[in-house]
Amino acid sequence: MPYHKKHFQLFTYKFLFICCCLGLLSGCFQKKDNYITKIAITGLQDSVEVVRDTWGINHIYAKNQEDLFFTQGYCAARDRLFQFEMWRRQATGTVAEILGPQELKRDIGTRLFMFRGDIKKELNHYHPDGEAIIKAYVAGVNTYITETERNPNLLPKEFKLLGIKPGKWRPEIVISRHQGLLGNIGDELNIAKAVALLGPKKVGDLSDFHPGTPNINLDRAINKDLLFDNILELYDAFRKPLTFLPQDIINKSLRNNQTLSLNDLSAPAPAIPRQDRRGIGSNNWVVKGTRTASGYTMLANDPHRSLAIPSLRYWAHLVAPNWNVIGGGEPEIPGISIGHNEYAAWGLTVFETDAEDLYVYDTHPENTLLYRYKNQWDTMKVIQNTIAVKGQKPVIVDLKYTRHGPVVYEDTIHHKAYALRCGWMEIGGSPYLASLRMDQAITWKAFREACAYSHIPGENMVWADVDGNIGWQAVGIAPIRPNWSGLVPVPGDGRYEWNGYLPIKEKPNVYNPAQGFKVTANNNQLPPTYPHRNAVGYTWSPPYRAMRIEEVLKENTKLTMEDMMALQTDYLSIPARTLVPLLKNITFEDAYLRLAREKLLEWDYKLYANSVAAGIYVAWENQLSDSINALFVPNRAREYITISETKIIDWLTHPGSRAEFGRNPVQARNQLLRECLEKAVAHLTQKLGDNVSSWEYGQENYKHVLIRHLLSGAVNEELRKEFNAGPLPRGGYGYTVNSTGSRENQVSGATFRLIVDTEDWDKALGTNSPGQSGNPESVYYKNLFDSWADNEYFPVFYSRDKIDSAADYTWQLVPKQ
Repeated sequence: MPYHKKHFQLFTYKFLFICCCLGLLSGCFQKKDNYITKIAITGLQDSVEVVRDTWGINHIYAKNQEDLFFTQGYCAARDRLFQFEMWRRQATGTVAEILGPQELKRDIGTRLFMFRGDIKKELNHYHPDGEAIIKAYVAGVNTYITETERNPNLLPKEFKLLGIKPGKWRPEIVISRHQGLLGNIGDELNIAKAVALLGPKKVGDLSDFHPGTPNINLDRAINKDLLFDNILELYDAFRKPLTFLPQDIINKSLRNNQTLSLNDLSAPAPAIPRQDRRGIGSNNWVVKGTRTASGYTMLANDPHRSLAIPSLRYWAHLVAPNWNVIGGGEPEIPGISIGHNEYAAWGLTVFETDAEDLYVYDTHPENTLLYRYKNQWDTMKVIQNTIAVKGQKPVIVDLKYTRHGPVVYEDTIHHKAYALRCGWMEIGGSPYLASLRMDQAITWKAFREACAYSHIPGENMVWADVDGNIGWQAVGIAPIRPNWSGLVPVPGDGRYEWNGYLPIKEKPNVYNPAQGFKVTANNNQLPPTYPHRNAVGYTWSPPYRAMRIEEVLKENTKLTMEDMMALQTDYLSIPARTLVPLLKNITFEDAYLRLAREKLLEWDYKLYANSVAAGIYVAWENQLSDSINALFVPNRAREYITISETKIIDWLTHPGSRAEFGRNPVQARNQLLRECLEKAVAHLTQKLGDNVSSWEYGQENYKHVLIRHLLSGAVNEELRKEFNAGPLPRGGYGYTVNSTGSRENQVSGATFRLIVDTEDWDKALGTNSPGQSGNPESVYYKNLFDSWADNEYFPVFYSRDKIDSAADYTWQLVPKQ
C-alpha cells in the first residue's frame, strides 16, 4: 500500500472503508493476540515487544535501554545477516580468507586504516552510555548468530552458496570506518597530477573550485614525476565494492557459466565514474510553518548513495524509557541517523569537508623505516599482522605508520614514502554513530551540541521541531591548515601541519532563517568571505538540485505532504532549461535533426521515463560534455580532470569568455551545439532504431534500474533473477532533484526517503528500496522495489495504535530461563 501523490488520500479512505465494511473500525487499531509469537531469547533482562508492519519496519518496545539496543542488533542481524558478515569481513580485513589472494591488498588496506586508539574513549564519544549501547547491540547480533549455529537452516542461502558461516561481532567492528564517506584523497592526487602536467593556472581555470581561488601550487620538494605511481592502491583496495566470481560458489551447478563483463560481475555496481561523483549527492530541506498548509514545520530528506541489494539503509523504531525515535540508518550501526523523535525531525546530506591529506617523505637510503622530519630522522612505527588467505599459506605483513598516519606507498628506488593523515582516524570518526546523541535531542541547542560529536562524514544537518523552529548546522571534523589548501600533496618534513580542528561554532549554521526554509543538496553553502576555507574545502556538487528545490519552495506558501513528495521525485532539469533554448536560432537540413530540435523546443524539460524529448536531450547533453572536455582539456590530462556541468553551461551560454571558441565565439558555439545534436541523433538511431518514437527515455535499453546482488555475477541465471531487483523504467539523471545518476542503469540515488509534517508524526512518509530484509526468501526482500521505482511512498506510523493497525505480526521476546 504505497503512497504516491496521486494516491495520497486514497490509502486512508480505502483503509477506513474496509474497516467499516468489516465492522471492525472500533477494533482495527487493537492488537490481535493471534498475531503474537512468544520467543525466548538469551541475553535479555526483561520482555520486549517487536511489531513488524506490512512494509517491514520493526517497531521495538523495550523496558530498558540495554534491551532496546540488544533487540535492535538481534532484529537487524536476523534481517541482514549476509550483509552483516560482509561488513564484518571488510571491517576486520578477513576477506582474502574466503575469496583468495586477489583480496589480499584489500585486507592490508583495511588493517592499515583500522582505528587503533583507546576503544573505551571511542565508544563513549558517541553517547554518554556509548560503550553499554554498542556492547548491547553487538550482544544482540551475536545472539542471533548463535541461533544459526544451533540451526544452520536459519542461514540465508548466500552462506550455503559460498560454504561459509557468519563470525561473531565485537564493538571494534561497529566503529569501523571502511564504508564511510571519508574524504577527497583521490581528488587531491588527481589535482596534483593535473598540475604536474598542465601547471596550476591551467588546472585552476578548468576546475570548479569555489568560493575563492585555492593555492594548488606543488611544493618544490615534491617530485612531480613520481606522483603517477599507484600511490593509493592500498587505500583504494579497502574502499572498493566486493566482487564475487563463479569459482567462489561451491556447487558448480549453481555457478554462472556465461562470460560476463566487469559491470555484470561487480555489485552493487562498478565504481561511480568521476563525472558522476559530485552529482550523486543528497537533498534535504526544512520549512517553517508560515509556508506550510498545516502551519507546522516540515522536513524532507533523501540521502543518495550507491544502489545495493539489500539497501544501505534500514528502518527501525526504538522505544524505551528516554527513547522514542524512528527512522533509518546503516543496519550495522545502533541508533537512527535520519528520523524523528516526539520533539523534532532531522536529516542529513554531505557537506564536502576535506579531512584527508597526503604527505610525501624522504626516506633514509640505508633504512626505509627512517623518514626526514624537521631536519632529523624519525622512525616509522611497525605493526605486524598475519592474514589468512584462501588456497595458500597465511601472509605476514608489516603495517607502517609515520607521525601523520598510515604509510600507503613506498618507493625504495627514489627513497620516498607516502602517508595519509585522516581526520576520521581520530576518536569519533565512525560514520553516523553520533546520531545516538541526536536521537534524544529535544531542542535546537541540544541538537547542535550533539552535532559537535559527529566527525565523519562532513554533513549538513537540518532540524524541524514541534515548536516551530528550523535550523541548519554544518558538521564534521575539519582540520585547520594554516598554510595550504589541502588540494594537493605536501612534504611531510614538518612545514605543513594541521593546527587542530575547527570548532562547531566556527562552522556555518542558521536558525529560523528569514526566508522560512533552508535547503542543502551538497552544493556550496559557504559565504564568499568565509575565513576557514582551507579547513572545509573548495569542491562541491553542482547547484542545480538546490536551485530547483529553492524555486519550488519559494513559489508556495501552503506546502503539503503531496508537494514534498512531488519535489523529492522531481525530474525537471535546470541544465536542460538553460541549454535547449540555445537551439532556437540554429537550423538543420536533415529531417531527423529538425524533428529532434522541434521536440526539444516543445519540451517541458522534465526527464520522465516515457519522454522522447528527454531521451534526445540526455544524449545531446552527454555529447556536449564529451566535446567540451575534448576541446578544453589537453589529452594528456583528461584522466585527471573532468569539467563540471556548471562550467560547461557557463561557457556555452557565454562563449565570448573563452578563447577556445575563436574570433566568432557565438558561431563556434552554435556549430558545437549543432554537431553534438547530430552525434546524439546518430547514437540514438544506432542504439534504438530510426523510429524517433522508440527513443523514449526510461526503457531497458536506455534508462532503467537493475540492482545487482553481490553474488549476481557468480551464480546461474535462475538465482540471478531471484537475487536481483529489476530492471524497471526510471527517469531523471544526475542533475534532477530525483537524482538517478548519469548511467543508463541507475547505480546511485535515493532509495531511502523521509518526509515529516510535525503536526502529526503519523503523517510521515518514507521509502526504502528494494526492501527491509536482505534474505532473498523473505517477503520483505523486494516488496518495496516496484513502488519505489514508480516514485511511490509508504506511511511511517509512529503511534502505537497506527502501528498495530498495520502490523503483519508481533513478537514477544522474553528472557530465556
